[in-house]
Amino acid sequence: MEKTRVEVLRMVMLAMMVAVGVVISPILRVEGMCPTAHLINIVCSVLMGPWYSLLCATLIGIIRMLFMGIPPLALTGAVFGAFLSGVFYRASGGKIICAVIGEVFGTGIIGSIVSYPVMAFLMGRDGLTAFFYTPMFLGATLMGGTVAYFFLKALSKAGLLAKFQLSLGEKVYDRKHTAAAKAN
Repeated sequence: MEKTRVEVLRMVMLAMMVAVGVVISPILRVEGMCPTAHLINIVCSVLMGPWYSLLCATLIGIIRMLFMGIPPLALTGAVFGAFLSGVFYRASGGKIICAVIGEVFGTGIIGSIVSYPVMAFLMGRDGLTAFFYTPMFLGATLMGGTVAYFFLKALSKAGLLAKFQLSLGEKVYDRKHTAAAKAN
């Protein structure tokens, strides 16, 4: 019974994160940048881990490409950072700044470099260089990462981050708030 409850909560949270990611991406956007995608990636990584974050970023990218006419940058600019954000968060023992660094490195460096051949050769865009997307991607990840950092820190300070992670079946790294979260 408890396992089913956690699985349902994880699916509901994933659906909510995808919905928020799709809805706010055209609203809170700077030309060529989508900082809200990186906010969603980091929050999803911390709450549910790297695989769910990767799935969330992939679903948001596909929906944006299909219904909003966004180029494949919606995928190349999100999936690497989403996954590495969760990996860095777990490898660091739950340091939120490491989740942000994973997003910045995964999207700002890896995603931007992978975007070049996708856009140049598959999409036929001329005049691109290997690092053409790097400044935009780094800027977007730094904006979204900063907001995610302060948001998650506020949740942690209030004891809600541990509570959310516990209810979603994710490992809780915040020992200070773990006991309180389990009591509720």
